[in-house]
Amino acid sequence: MERDRRGNAEAFPQAPSQQEWEAMSVEEREQVVASLPGEVTWDEMAMPEGDRHLGAKVSALDVLRAHFSRHRRPRMYLGAELPVYYPDERRFAPDLLAVRDVERHERDKWVVSAEGKGLDWVMEVHVGGDRKKDAEYNVRRYARLGIPGYFIYDRKKERLMAYRLPASGPRKYGPIPLVRGRYHSEQLGLDLQVEEGRLRFWAGRTPLLESDERIAGLKKEARLLRRRATEEARRAAEEARRRESAEQQLAKLRARLKRLRTRGA
Repeated sequence: MERDRRGNAEAFPQAPSQQEWEAMSVEEREQVVASLPGEVTWDEMAMPEGDRHLGAKVSALDVLRAHFSRHRRPRMYLGAELPVYYPDERRFAPDLLAVRDVERHERDKWVVSAEGKGLDWVMEVHVGGDRKKDAEYNVRRYARLGIPGYFIYDRKKERLMAYRLPASGPRKYGPIPLVRGRYHSEQLGLDLQVEEGRLRFWAGRTPLLESDERIAGLKKEARLLRRRATEEARRAAEEARRRESAEQQLAKLRARLKRLRTRGA
């Protein structure tokens, strides 16, 4: 299957080999990068898989970007469906990708030779269609390309499959062990699990919340703050009434003492 796909690579744009790249001048390299399209064709893409597929990607990207935007280290570039060009390889556009220790500026493509490094982590979301593409072909291909971590989120079956490359030896993925119901990604420094129909990321014991959860949390906090402010205003008003009553009582007492002194004189 992989041989057939590689055989059709001539039909699609691809980056030059690393040997060819190293032989180019700076100007020639810039021209090559500029000429590589920032989008993929319908022939290369899987068929659209509906809201569940899109929603899973958008939610995961939102969670990861919110998390890494709060942390300076590691610098993590995150992308979705970004065309990726490895040297002399047919391009591909994974559902989600992450690269450590690079600038976070916006990109419309990832050219490995120009960036100076390949992808560190990839996740594909599967809802329908050809399961072999993600679970077999991509497992072989991403391992061969040297991508250290590969996750498959099967949204239909609500399960994860997680792979990593060994520290040494052939480029062949091995499964990441399940520990207390979660898979650890060394590249992200996070744990992943499917929980109640959600793909959940964890930083240690802390779950990373999606936008709707963060908004709900902020609304709850706002309600608590309003309730606290109302209670404090009520207490302040009650205290003001007590002071006013005490001052009135004191004024009456002083007036009474004054009358008594006047009579005694």
